[in-house]
Amino acid sequence: MPNPAAPVAEPATKYHGVTSVKATDGHRLILSFGNGEQRVFDVTPLLPFGRFRELAAPEVFRKVRIAYDTVEWENGLDLDPEYLYERSQPA
Repeated sequence: MPNPAAPVAEPATKYHGVTSVKATDGHRLILSFGNGEQRVFDVTPLLPFGRFRELAAPEVFRKVRIAYDTVEWENGLDLDPEYLYERSQPA
C-alpha cells in the first residue's frame, strides 16, 4: 500500500537575527548575526526608492538601531534579517 504522506522537504535555511549594527560612511551597515558572522550591507542601491530616500541624509542613516532581530530607523523603516544576510558581504 502506498504511503499517502507528503515527501519530506529539504530543511529551510536557518537565518540568524542581527545582534549588532553600526552605520558607516557610504551608507553601509556593519552587521553582526546570531551565528557569529560579521557582514557588510550596502544600502546605497535602495536610496532612490520610497521611504529609503529619507536615509540619504547621513544624520538620518546613522540613527539605525536593533529592533527585535533586525535593524530599524527612527522613521519605522526596517529590513528583514534574511534580506540583510542574503545581500550582504562577509566583513
